[in-house]
Amino acid sequence: MNRKIILALLLLIQTTLLAQQTVIRAKTLIDGTGNIISNPALVIEGNTIMAVISNGDIPKGATVIDLGDYTLLPGLIDMHVHPNLSVNDYQVNHLKGSSAKKALVGLKAVQDLLQAGWTTVRVAGDGDVGYANMEIRNAIKDGLFKGPHIYGAAHYLSVTGGGGDINFISYEQSTIADGLVVDGPEEIRKAIRKEIKFGSDWIKLLVTGAFMSAGDNPNNVHFSQEELNIAVEEASRREVPVMAHAHAAEGIKMAARAGVRTIEHGSFIDEEAMDLMIQNGTYLIPTMSIKSYYEEIEDEYLQKASELHRKTKEALFKNLQLAFRKGVKFGLGTDFVGWPATYSATEFVDYLKIGFTPMEAIVCATKTNAEILRREHEIGTVEVGKLADIIILDDGGLYAAPMRSFEADNVVKRLVSCYQSASVQTSIIDGQLVMENRQLLTMDEQEILEE
Repeated sequence: MNRKIILALLLLIQTTLLAQQTVIRAKTLIDGTGNIISNPALVIEGNTIMAVISNGDIPKGATVIDLGDYTLLPGLIDMHVHPNLSVNDYQVNHLKGSSAKKALVGLKAVQDLLQAGWTTVRVAGDGDVGYANMEIRNAIKDGLFKGPHIYGAAHYLSVTGGGGDINFISYEQSTIADGLVVDGPEEIRKAIRKEIKFGSDWIKLLVTGAFMSAGDNPNNVHFSQEELNIAVEEASRREVPVMAHAHAAEGIKMAARAGVRTIEHGSFIDEEAMDLMIQNGTYLIPTMSIKSYYEEIEDEYLQKASELHRKTKEALFKNLQLAFRKGVKFGLGTDFVGWPATYSATEFVDYLKIGFTPMEAIVCATKTNAEILRREHEIGTVEVGKLADIIILDDGGLYAAPMRSFEADNVVKRLVSCYQSASVQTSIIDGQLVMENRQLLTMDEQEILEE
């Protein structure tokens, strides 16, 4: 991005603070609804998009930022991240690290995701005795650090011996877990109330076993139907939605019957489960990136998960393709656990394999995910009245062919190319420039002190 554009974007901060109108011009806008707009001009006032107009209708007196051949896109939303976890032996790492250290690790992780174009994330629970991920969210909201919007659950709830328990410790040792271990209705109710008290705006349930936790099997169902019903009832009383980690088909069905909002993973979904999800309006977040990542790295700890995924990969894609054709509603989440943040863009490639068009994949990661979060009035699309959450993609070089009907395909390719190169140049959140040339801007210390 040239110096002229850099200086112009820096003006955005000043004009935002003064609540003046700023106009951002570019070559292309993909607005998140499925539309492609050529030569758009976005009118931003404060943190709000006031108008989406053509280049010839610029308001008088507005500050104009001309981005030339760049492409504008709504900030991407990742519906499944674990900022405080490590992909390599996460349960052992949980035992080694304090909540304070995890807050630092998690802050770095979400800032890395922001630099890769993810301006909103939903935390799907973390291995932490404290509430580090909620404190990260609060610190970003308070203006202490740059970072994405954060929603989600502080912890995941697990039964004794389940995926959130640590099963390789002797019975002689003190009870310890990397999630919240709950058995029976009253323990579930109390844990949910505590989660909400300390900041969770989602509840996460480990309904079935997991791939990576020791002494566990993803084909096993852990919670009873009664327990799931009570969990959703308790969370709903506080208007807090529930996400359900569920690999086994029976666990998916039980969670859908209970009324959870999202199924995470859904690895062994069958047609009956699909029909129940459609009937209940349940969303599926298949988290394909982590499965692909297993296959690409050599790690003894991940060998079990990697081998199991290889054995079930073909059937998994067939199941997801059928779910998509039948009309199951998909969201997009990656299961980020500390890998290079640019790798998360590979999730788009897997969605194309499921049957999504490039544009449908983009809409899924923006508009649909905002709807799942119930924040569609604020984020997810570049439309009048929404927050100015925007990413700017470099259109030069590799994919500089004329943009026509295949514009969305080019955007997906550029997002995926982040794995090896930098395509997402700049991020704007709430009308504030937070990242330029893939570098987070530092906070203004004097401004923080004055607040």
